[in-house]
Amino acid sequence: MSDQAFVTLATNDLYGKGALVLGTSLRNHKTTRQLVVLVSPQVSNNMRAVLGKIFDEVVLVNVLDSKDSAHLAMIKRPELGVTFTKLHCWALARYSKCIFMDADTLVLCNIDELFEREELSAAPDPGWPDCFNTGVFVYRPSIETYNELLQFSTEKGSFDGGDQGLLNSFFSNWATADINKHLPFIYNLSSVAIYSYLPAFKQYGADAKVVHFLGNTKPWNFSYNPKTRCVIGDSHDYSSLTHPEFLNMWWDTFTTSVSPLLTEHGISKEPRSSGTQELILSSNFQEEKLSEAVSQLSFTPPPPVVSSEERRKKWEQGQADYMGEDSFQNIQKKLDAYLN
Repeated sequence: MSDQAFVTLATNDLYGKGALVLGTSLRNHKTTRQLVVLVSPQVSNNMRAVLGKIFDEVVLVNVLDSKDSAHLAMIKRPELGVTFTKLHCWALARYSKCIFMDADTLVLCNIDELFEREELSAAPDPGWPDCFNTGVFVYRPSIETYNELLQFSTEKGSFDGGDQGLLNSFFSNWATADINKHLPFIYNLSSVAIYSYLPAFKQYGADAKVVHFLGNTKPWNFSYNPKTRCVIGDSHDYSSLTHPEFLNMWWDTFTTSVSPLLTEHGISKEPRSSGTQELILSSNFQEEKLSEAVSQLSFTPPPPVVSSEERRKKWEQGQADYMGEDSFQNIQKKLDAYLN
């Protein structure tokens, strides 16, 4: 299937490491399609060399930035303006059909069957299901479509300042035109919304095929102890942690397959952002310096004290306290009490 490909994007070396984990997971699950990664000039030469070990093509593209600070402020993600760079995926006209996947996704099984779908097939976004989430979508590369998207972005812009608002406006009939273009949620399981409908997750979660680490906190914002298989992060990281099994899968792949390649090319193996301290939380919520002895333990921070109104707003924004008051155990207790 040399004329079909999985495509992702890395705009810096951190997202390059995410792309390496994604590409490795696709390889591990025996995809028969080509793997392509688009890279911006901000990705180092060493990282491009490592990406070339996993991907069939490493394509250098220029950065497209919406520079729409007003709309980006609404979603509190000022860094997402550069996601317009994703539009370059339509310029890969040598391929007849592609599946774009964000670099913060992880494949849990073979998903080659998605190539049977047509443009534009995508899963609904958990925040507004009449919009599709652009973390995973099926499309047909076309220079004509590419030029139309560039013109549309110039004339119309994006209602959220990023690629998702732009693409939903461009493919504006997605919600109603053809239900076959609505991918099941298991192809883009949003990690930050994983417990928003707990009964459905318990019913269908085992069938998940792609997990998407949405939001500010990415897998590379954590540290990992391969001996204890424990994820380590600061208090903010922990408040965003929803399902440790998926995070452990990401780190297992990184540690086993990606880290040796990075070492080989002289790149730091630690994927955390520069300046982020490696901390683990003690039982009384005190931060301690990481040591071998402490890393053998697993701690859960206490839930933050918030008002009912603040808690409601956080739920509406997909920012529930999954490790505290809104944990699986507490939700289960409330469900059991209600049913009894």
